[in-house]
Amino acid sequence: QSFKLLGFLDVKNVPCARESVLYGSVGSLVVGLGHFVATSRVRRSCDFAVGGFICTMLGYWFYCRYNLAQHRIRQRMIKEGVRNKILFEGSSLDPERKQIGNERSDS
Repeated sequence: QSFKLLGFLDVKNVPCARESVLYGSVGSLVVGLGHFVATSRVRRSCDFAVGGFICTMLGYWFYCRYNLAQHRIRQRMIKEGVRNKILFEGSSLDPERKQIGNERSDS
């Protein structure tokens, strides 16, 4: 079963959603308690806690999604490189074979 935050964000199946909510709640706690200790104003501290939750959650969301996109790009490049290695290995199109041929002619 899945947990939907605000009715639309499926925390279990959406990448980075769970971590963003967890880091947002920790950020909310830190900012709210920090403001309360500094000022002793409860209502204002709750406002800061909500703002801290939103900022921390969105900040980590964008950071995590950026890293996920970079990871997927690297995976795609490695997958294509391995496929090309398997496809061209030993053929006349193999770049390593040309390098070995050039090294032998230089000797």
